[in-house]
Amino acid sequence: MASSSSSLIMTSVRVRPSFHESSSLLVHSPLRSSSFSKSNLIINVSNSKSLLFGAAASAVTYNNNNNIVSSSAAASASASASASDVGDVTIFRASGEAVSLKELWDEKEGIAVVGLLRHFGCPCCWELASALKESKARFDSAGVKLIAVGVGTPDKARILAQRLPFPMDCLYADPERKAYNLLNLHYGFGRTFFNPASAKVFSRFDALQKAVKNYTIEATPDDTSGVLQQGGMFVFRGKQLLYARKDEGTGDHAPLDDIFSVCCKAPVA
Repeated sequence: MASSSSSLIMTSVRVRPSFHESSSLLVHSPLRSSSFSKSNLIINVSNSKSLLFGAAASAVTYNNNNNIVSSSAAASASASASASDVGDVTIFRASGEAVSLKELWDEKEGIAVVGLLRHFGCPCCWELASALKESKARFDSAGVKLIAVGVGTPDKARILAQRLPFPMDCLYADPERKAYNLLNLHYGFGRTFFNPASAKVFSRFDALQKAVKNYTIEATPDDTSGVLQQGGMFVFRGKQLLYARKDEGTGDHAPLDDIFSVCCKAPVA
């Protein structure tokens, strides 16, 4: 990590030696503010060239309570989307093989939870991955496919998979952040280090500490511009988007109970 860009993920103020990045955001986040801009709570999915669904899907609207879209609104917006509208984004399995994003679940009626993590060297990414792993049996029992995508190359994904650990068959790498750009997820220094939504990490500090027990900075992408990428959570039934949520800041993860509820209430094809 000789690059000067590595300063984005290092800090002299540490809560724990392994919390180099999360410590910075916990100490410096403007916690006195709890309001969110409504302009940041909408993903427009009308452009098939840049987003997952084409002209048949008008918009996915988020509310001010954790920015969660209603299942019915999302389903209505994407109900008439066809397979040709789905963006052809190529990512990589943790084992290294290239795969199309749209091929990871049954496009006819399969339900999939697609969790876009931050980069593989982010402690909060390890915490979310740990929560997803612990919830996998519950999703499996409901017939829901769990897909986790992180920023970085497959070798970085394997570091997380081996050290957390995390099931390799559920983990994918997106070194060029194609899926993140496709879904218009937040990116930037302010979002990463100074967003008030990151205060939610305080309520999960024990889980974070447990998740990074075997953490290593070596999982950080070589292209350190990737550390400024935020994640999000999406639920699909076939080609329909049922749920969409953009993380407002580092550690602002979607509640998995809400995700599971959406999956269980998904309409039958």
